[in-house]
Amino acid sequence: MNTFDALSDRIAQRRVTCGVVGLGYVGLPLAIEMGHAGLRVIGFEKSERVVDLVNGGGSHIKDVSAQDVAALRKAGQLEATLDMSRLAECDVISICVPTSLGKTKDPDMSFVVTATESVAEALRPGQLIVLESTTYPGTTRELLLPTFEKRGFQVGDDFFLCFSPERVDPGNPTWHTKNTPKVLGGITDRCTKLGEQVYELFIDDVVPVSSPEAAELTKLLENTFRMINIGLVNEMAVICDKLGVSVWEVIDAAATKPFGFMKFSPGPGLGGHCIPLDPHYLAWKMRTLHYKTRMIELAGEINTEMPAFWVGKVADALNDAGKPMRGSRVLVLGVAYKKDIDDLRESPALEILDLLSKKGADARYHDPYVPEIVDDGHTPGGAVGRSVPLDDETLRGADAVIIVTDHSAIDYGRVKQFASIVIDSRNALSRSAVHPPEPAAAAI
Repeated sequence: MNTFDALSDRIAQRRVTCGVVGLGYVGLPLAIEMGHAGLRVIGFEKSERVVDLVNGGGSHIKDVSAQDVAALRKAGQLEATLDMSRLAECDVISICVPTSLGKTKDPDMSFVVTATESVAEALRPGQLIVLESTTYPGTTRELLLPTFEKRGFQVGDDFFLCFSPERVDPGNPTWHTKNTPKVLGGITDRCTKLGEQVYELFIDDVVPVSSPEAAELTKLLENTFRMINIGLVNEMAVICDKLGVSVWEVIDAAATKPFGFMKFSPGPGLGGHCIPLDPHYLAWKMRTLHYKTRMIELAGEINTEMPAFWVGKVADALNDAGKPMRGSRVLVLGVAYKKDIDDLRESPALEILDLLSKKGADARYHDPYVPEIVDDGHTPGGAVGRSVPLDDETLRGADAVIIVTDHSAIDYGRVKQFASIVIDSRNALSRSAVHPPEPAAAAI
């Protein structure tokens, strides 16, 4: 029996061992779904803390319950390890490591390169490797494939290689790893067939495409679409502010059109690990081909300016109340990049806190999901500290409150009742029943 048929047979019988490289927001939920499908899973991590936590039946990811981890541990279907040589035990390997941008907006592929080299060192005939990390088009074919072929193996015969972009939306109660359609493209048709076969065991809908490049571009299109449309409504927020019109009223009115319009909401800037970064992978790739992605560059510029815009609104509101920014106590409500999660990656709140501090404000924050902001070497200097309690004294003592992340757990009625100045970048005040006291600065 040839390598392709042997692996296909093992997949059909659910006798494959799956390896997941990186047990973060993408990798751990993927490993859980693999385990739920009856597959044996080995998670590979560089963090000893995460390995110990998972092996102890715990979870560091809000969307993954400790009960699920503990159940799979008890059944012997999930384990975590620091030992990358154990990749040789795996029939299917999913690479789910983070990708980021350098200071010049160039892709930082160091984690992918390190993971690829570890897989290559353990590579043996009969393995399927799937890259899930978001990256620029061409990565799978130009970076991973040559590294594996140096071992003397032939793709499509000895080993199989695909790209399948992660589509994780942290905190989404409806769409999660299992029921979100999975796009997948292989180097060869046989790579795609095996990838489709194994992912269908634990994903409801697998969408095969003709190549890794098509799959890579699919993820970039999705997030570039969102980034550009968010840039548009953020610019509309600035326009409405200058014209003295409520941007929220305009958007809600436009959304009544049953065709030709999709509702996006403005905010304090872009956050998370996808939308602020992914379009720049495409822009970087196109720069290597001497093409300028003008819409991406412009939308990125607009979105990047939004934290400063909202800090300016705080300064204006304080000035209207006869108070300078310097020395004023400003409370930032919510620092996670979106509501009801604890994820700080690329959160615009960090820049807002830093800008407030640089302007001399006594900047503090409250976030029920983020008890502490620790300087990780990338955190703006003014954005470290601990969450303060959101009590009446804190609200009364603040010269201004700015709502940056509209967590559901925050009582915005109390915020209206006790805060003298409120700047609302999320339109959260409109969802509470209490009318704000005078004077108050509300959202644009």
